[in-house]
Amino acid sequence: MLNVKRLLFACVLFIFATSSKAQEGLELGGWAGISYYFGDLNTDFYLGSPGLAAGISGRYNFNDRLCIKLGANYGNISGDDANSQNTFQQTRNLSFKSVVFDGTAQFEFNFLPYVHGSKDQYYTPYLFTGISTYYFNPKANFDGEWVELRPLGTEGQFRGDEYYSIRGAVAFGGGFKIDLNYEWSINVEISTRKLFNDYLDDVSGNYPDLDDLESLRGPLSVSLSDRSVEVDGIDAPIGQVGRQRGNINDNDKYTFIGVGLMYYFGDLRCPTYSR
Repeated sequence: MLNVKRLLFACVLFIFATSSKAQEGLELGGWAGISYYFGDLNTDFYLGSPGLAAGISGRYNFNDRLCIKLGANYGNISGDDANSQNTFQQTRNLSFKSVVFDGTAQFEFNFLPYVHGSKDQYYTPYLFTGISTYYFNPKANFDGEWVELRPLGTEGQFRGDEYYSIRGAVAFGGGFKIDLNYEWSINVEISTRKLFNDYLDDVSGNYPDLDDLESLRGPLSVSLSDRSVEVDGIDAPIGQVGRQRGNINDNDKYTFIGVGLMYYFGDLRCPTYSR
């Protein structure tokens, strides 16, 4: 493992040393597209319910291969057991929606030399990785109203022990960038967040004792903790104490897919002076 890290570090140094300095400079822009959620309420990677998403970003090019990018993003995500092919999930019958506000810092690598305004080096595929911080607030539809799930402690969380609504994630993905002219370029990108927690959908562990939950949180918490219905002979309710409600060993994910427009400001280094 140590040798692999040394090799990657050496490759980065080599690229810095050999790449053109002409590309150094700043880009700013925005993007629009769709967002998806993948987790306990979407284990089949169902793609039939995309949400609207958009964001702004700034990219600093160190050279024609390496960049760092900062971004602020917004997305709508949702999941529903009714879309699953799994009988248990259909019986469980949970669903949610949430907005996600996402801030990210990413290291980006161009597969090809990329120089704005060049007749030959005006496009490249790229990969990136980095870290993100995100805000989420899962809600469920109950009797026609959208109810916030976090304050209800649907898995038996004590008051004050609810999961945090601001958490961290690993960001990774890739895309393709191509110049329209010297200043403007189009970026097509797929970007995923692997989360450090499993409550994006309010589902992670086991069913609590529903009697204790009602005493602690009230009847609404019980109703939204166990929403099971009978499917293919599986009786409902299924919310027995300690029975699996979600998969705590597989954290949730969300993905942005978008098309962006970036403006290149050119080299912004301060001028040098000579005597």
